[in-house]
Amino acid sequence: MARISQRKKILSRVFSFRNRVVIIALGLVIGTTSLIFTNRMAQQLRIKEQNEVAMWSWAMSKMGEVGPDNQLLLFIINANTNIPFIVTTGVLQVVESHLIPDRILKNPGLLRQKLEEMSAANHPLEIKTLVGDTYYLFYDESNLLKSLVYFPYVQLTIIFVFAIFGYITFRSSKQDEQNRVWIGLAKETAHQLGTPTSSLMGWIEYLRTQPIDQQAVDEISKDVTRLSKVVDRFSKIGSATLLSEGVINEIVGGSVLYFRTRVPRNVTISYNGLAMAQQRAMVNEALFEWVIENLLKNALDALSGVGHIDVKLSDDPNWIYIDVKDSGKGIAKGNFKRIFEPGFTTKTRGWGLGLSLSKRIIEDYHNGKIFVLESEIDQGTTIRIALKKVDA
Repeated sequence: MARISQRKKILSRVFSFRNRVVIIALGLVIGTTSLIFTNRMAQQLRIKEQNEVAMWSWAMSKMGEVGPDNQLLLFIINANTNIPFIVTTGVLQVVESHLIPDRILKNPGLLRQKLEEMSAANHPLEIKTLVGDTYYLFYDESNLLKSLVYFPYVQLTIIFVFAIFGYITFRSSKQDEQNRVWIGLAKETAHQLGTPTSSLMGWIEYLRTQPIDQQAVDEISKDVTRLSKVVDRFSKIGSATLLSEGVINEIVGGSVLYFRTRVPRNVTISYNGLAMAQQRAMVNEALFEWVIENLLKNALDALSGVGHIDVKLSDDPNWIYIDVKDSGKGIAKGNFKRIFEPGFTTKTRGWGLGLSLSKRIIEDYHNGKIFVLESEIDQGTTIRIALKKVDA
């Protein structure tokens, strides 16, 4: 069954990857086709405009005189509605122009710059008239041609923006759906655990009346109390989270003390928080304890029954830091962020939700931070929680 489940996961990832590849490839094909088609149209329009300008140049060369009073020249100029051009003498004195602003024509520096730009875009045409005069026709591309050249890039930008918005919308809706599923699952879990927990409490009261080792009963009672807290935590998921001022030293210390009596013989846990000044932050104690326990459990798993866990409290003027360091197998740098993703796990058991829930509790509910501070393979890992101080 485990192999079948693993194969299904692999196939699901493969098909998901193929779908993404197909979508990306389709987008590239559409974009490339648009670019090729538009560039071809732009090239045809460019040739058409060059032919028109060549025709104007030929017509002008047949004139006895090139000047503003010549009716044929005026007709040619009036017939051109979209191609900017300047006709000059050999010393670059303007004879005629079209679609060129007066501020350029009246400024020698701007005029020379404009003529150089036109020369770079299209080689000037030489016009020799019947009377032996020589003129030069400088011309530029029409606004229509320029727009056509840049249109595919604008089109691709729009497609890209829509793709981003579509991806964000899809991701948001998918995440909302997942959130509803997990919230429902959490509340159902709390409901299912409620009855046996209440029953266990009743049995503990019965055991207290029996002639048995009461110390063992006390330890069982502690575990059932802890189980009740777990039920309470699951019931809080998806509900309004109320924060209150809490002493972080004591909350973390409670979890550490609970684990110390339940870890393997060759595992030790140290904690410095109870010996330092009180550190206060706004927390939901039940959920914050859950996070600390998740980190301690992950540290224990990393040790495989032998090693040391060091829980350290520190602070600066604005933040309280809780570091959980283990001497275990470590985490590859490429997985520093992935370990907080839902479903990611290196264990053979479990759903990979512990650190994901921890991240959500710290960042979404407590406005704090949780991240891998440092880790080396076979040397250990330190995960840090940062909470804003109450008086910061």
